Amino acid sequence: MNRIVFFASIAFFFIQCKPSKTISDNQNSSEIGEPTSPKLVVGVVVDQMRYDYLTRFWNKYGKEGFKRLISEGFNLKNNHFNYVPTYTAPGHTSIYTGTTPKTHGIISNSWYSRTEGKRVYCVDDESTKPVGTESSDGKKSPHRLLCTTVSDENRLHTQMRGKTIGISLKDRSSILPAGHTANAAYWFHGENEGNFISSSFYMESLPKWVKDFNNSEAVEKYIKVWDTYKPIETYMESGADLNNFEHGFAGKETATFPYNLSELKAENGGFGILKSTPFGNSLVVDFVEAALDGERLGEDGNTDFLTISFSATDYVGHNFGVNSKEVEDTYIRLDADIARLLKILDEKVGTGNYTLFLTADHGGGEVPSYLETQKIPAGYFNTGALRDSLRSFVATKYGVDDLIENVSNNQVFFDYEQLEENNISREDFQKSLMHFLVRYPQTDRVFTRKMLQSTDYLEGTGSFVQNGFNSKRSGDVVYTLQPNVISYSKKGSTHGSAFNYDTHVPLIFFGKGIRNGKTTKRSEITDIAPTISALLGIAFPNAATGNVLHYVME
Repeated sequence: MNRIVFFASIAFFFIQCKPSKTISDNQNSSEIGEPTSPKLVVGVVVDQMRYDYLTRFWNKYGKEGFKRLISEGFNLKNNHFNYVPTYTAPGHTSIYTGTTPKTHGIISNSWYSRTEGKRVYCVDDESTKPVGTESSDGKKSPHRLLCTTVSDENRLHTQMRGKTIGISLKDRSSILPAGHTANAAYWFHGENEGNFISSSFYMESLPKWVKDFNNSEAVEKYIKVWDTYKPIETYMESGADLNNFEHGFAGKETATFPYNLSELKAENGGFGILKSTPFGNSLVVDFVEAALDGERLGEDGNTDFLTISFSATDYVGHNFGVNSKEVEDTYIRLDADIARLLKILDEKVGTGNYTLFLTADHGGGEVPSYLETQKIPAGYFNTGALRDSLRSFVATKYGVDDLIENVSNNQVFFDYEQLEENNISREDFQKSLMHFLVRYPQTDRVFTRKMLQSTDYLEGTGSFVQNGFNSKRSGDVVYTLQPNVISYSKKGSTHGSAFNYDTHVPLIFFGKGIRNGKTTKRSEITDIAPTISALLGIAFPNAATGNVLHYVME
């Protein structure tokens, strides 16, 4: 055979046998038939959702909510936070920035600011004006957030044509996920108003669709009786309805079903009472539906972002505790609301046209007083007593009683001027307080500023504390508490630790570009933003440290 003919035949054979999806890295995606970006990305954060709420209440869920997300999407069963404190504001921020408080700067819901000499709230901004209310609750912005979010990067990538709308009952839960460049963030103001409001950071006045929503009967219809969605005797996944571990509502003698909200409203924050009931989540879905229509999200060729946070779950958890009938009922009702949300998205954006992820901003621990009745080690930590003990120790050892400027968020802030005036070394003072705190009852681990800035902790509590430590905003000594020990009231649940009950949360990806599957591989909350960025083909958030979860994508 002619040599030229022979090699031509071989070349033709390999061309024919070449897999159809094998492409050059330089080829354009439109030329090779790769999926285009979704019309809409929907981020869903459920406030204070432990991972085991998926499994514990599984048999109570319908087919179109959590079960649909898992059966059609990708379920990451071993997803964790990788820093402390596990609170709402840092949680939402870490999800959307792909990094930890060490870098994004939102170290807590509120924290002591050494530069301002006072405690500051994460989204307070006196330079703004309230929109939709006269209340100072509208004077908010993301100005304390130090880096970009994935929603910011999508706006930049689309030359600001792709919209971003943030929605939640809580201000911080709508503002921080939406980022610096959002078209709008909306949150709920209760009291005697019962309206969704915003800030002059985003707009001068509310859009017509928001005004129409606020003027409708959307809020008033939920001021009704809250009784269990299903017969209470079937709620076998939670404790007794009447117990000693729940707060309940002012004006009602016992924390037991049913709750007549119209009768309780006046003594419990007016319309704000809805935040502590599952109806608060239903109200958010109502507002989301109005936003999809009003903003025409997902209707053009640019990917839009819709960030949704369901906050009522957190209020209910704090009020009644993670083992309560109220929490079980709230999640059964949330499942129905998620089913309704998916149906709305299917109808308005189109099945297969949107990508959604669902996760949580933190978990929640069992009520310590309940655990004690079950002979499980637990307890309560008195931060006020610690402050007094610290000041007494310092006064005795150094003869000066004003060397400590603040104690909050499990951190001790030094008064640098006083240390200098009294010729006391910061490093020696750190060591001295560390030794005191190590011996203090119920503390677990103690870290000094020098330790956190000079040592790389690769695992364990040290890595969690280091990832939550911002060099400019954090204190000089940081301590953690023993398992199931909290600084909180003796009723209701809280969160904030580096233990699994606070760090292990759901993560489900669903919709366009997502494979169907599940894994028990460990993933971290900072992996979400890089994964969505990779899916969209946009730049990662500028300070992201997480990894792309490549196995969840088609």
